[in-house]
Amino acid sequence: MAAQLQEIGPDRSLLLVDDDEPFLRRLERAMEKRGFEVQAVGSVAEGLAKASSTPPAYAVVDLRLEDGNGLDVVERLRERRPDARIVVLTGYGAIATAVAAVKIGATDYLSKPADANDITNALLSSGEEMPPPPENPMSADRVRWEHIQRVYELCDRNVSETARRLSMHRRTLQRILAKRSPR
Repeated sequence: MAAQLQEIGPDRSLLLVDDDEPFLRRLERAMEKRGFEVQAVGSVAEGLAKASSTPPAYAVVDLRLEDGNGLDVVERLRERRPDARIVVLTGYGAIATAVAAVKIGATDYLSKPADANDITNALLSSGEEMPPPPENPMSADRVRWEHIQRVYELCDRNVSETARRLSMHRRTLQRILAKRSPR
């Protein structure tokens, strides 16, 4: 059963923390159109500063940022504003990080690419029920491709090491890497 969506409260402040500049700007515009007062930053350091000085009522935080872990921002925000509704976004979804994010105080956890409607639903869902499912979830092929890309990046783009860690043949991996990402 889908959760009831509540209205944005009198405090419409929203902090966006993401190092993907084009995504951050698109999301900033989309959330402003939905009635939020948005502050967008591109690093953990800036996110920590905003969470400390003016903790917002809502936050959307990317998990992996160039200068650190977005969970640090979630923790600081939870300390400074316990009632904040926080959504953690990541391109590298895993059960362990989802559990860690929720334990630290995130309201919800979404995998990229999440659109503004999914994020708004997660921020405004009320009660213990889950927000409605996303309209366009990632396909299984896309999830597989994202995972392979993540491991490839973590292995410093070393095809042989990535193939070994994924237990797949090196040539098979090379073929996958040469193709475009699935939808």
